Amino acid sequence: MLIAAEKYSKLIKDEAKRLGFAFCGIAKADFLEEEAPRLEKWLKEEMHGEMYYMENHFDKRLDPRLLVEGAKSIISLGFNYFTSDIQIDKDSPKISRYAYGVDYHTVIKNKLKSLLHFMQDEIGEVGGRAFVDSAPVLDRAWAKRSGLGWIGKNSNLINRKKGSFFFLCELIVDIELDYDLAPTKDYCGTCTRCIDACPTEAIVAPQIVDGSKCISYLTIELKNEIPDQFVGKMDNWMFGCDVCQDVCPWNRFAEPHTEESFKPHPDLLEMTKKDWEEITEETFQRVFKKSAVKRAKFSGLTRNIRFLGKS
Repeated sequence: MLIAAEKYSKLIKDEAKRLGFAFCGIAKADFLEEEAPRLEKWLKEEMHGEMYYMENHFDKRLDPRLLVEGAKSIISLGFNYFTSDIQIDKDSPKISRYAYGVDYHTVIKNKLKSLLHFMQDEIGEVGGRAFVDSAPVLDRAWAKRSGLGWIGKNSNLINRKKGSFFFLCELIVDIELDYDLAPTKDYCGTCTRCIDACPTEAIVAPQIVDGSKCISYLTIELKNEIPDQFVGKMDNWMFGCDVCQDVCPWNRFAEPHTEESFKPHPDLLEMTKKDWEEITEETFQRVFKKSAVKRAKFSGLTRNIRFLGKS
């Protein structure tokens, strides 16, 4: 069985690489004992803001065996989305790099399904589910357990060779595999650049982000008006925020992705500040046809742009 597990794990990692994943690690499906008190405290202190869904399925978040019947292994994968492309008008409202192209949920889910089908063809009867940031799975905890990197002070997973500009996703499957048993050492050291640079002071302690203060939360998750306490503190971000990643020294190793689907719409990078302030719903639908930005809807994006104009 051990030999088979090693063989299957290698097959899976090789196929993941072929599909374009930057890395792949495997951990035993088990209870996340270390994360339990941290999650409970974070929720109790209401750092999830209006993301009330975070209060649901507490047990399933900590134990994937409750989420997927017969779960034995967590295959964690990372997919690079870094790009050196930037918006031309430096005064225009900014969009996080991850939302430049086609919605990553769609792109990566299809790749995960291909990987699962490959496993079923090569290994035999394999049951499992694919997860891309859309279910009660603690992505970073499993990525860390799988040896993909460590949790940085900005709470992102950081990889020594790739930085942190990548999406995390999982296949939770019902077969035993060869597990990567050595979590990566924490290499943040005494660096506090992400904490110091956060425009809204959302990183309240190493590895602890007050989500209710995070610009990504304020511009995407928050459905009500953005509180006036953040006037002048949004660093001109209208959808998401890359500040804590941009200042991270480990991202000097980030290399541009090669995924065609993640390339921005031709008009996106060329739009001026005036274009954004006068954006119509027709332009919004055209530029963000298959983008994750549609999550904010036209009303949400224009709310954010108006808020940036406050003083």
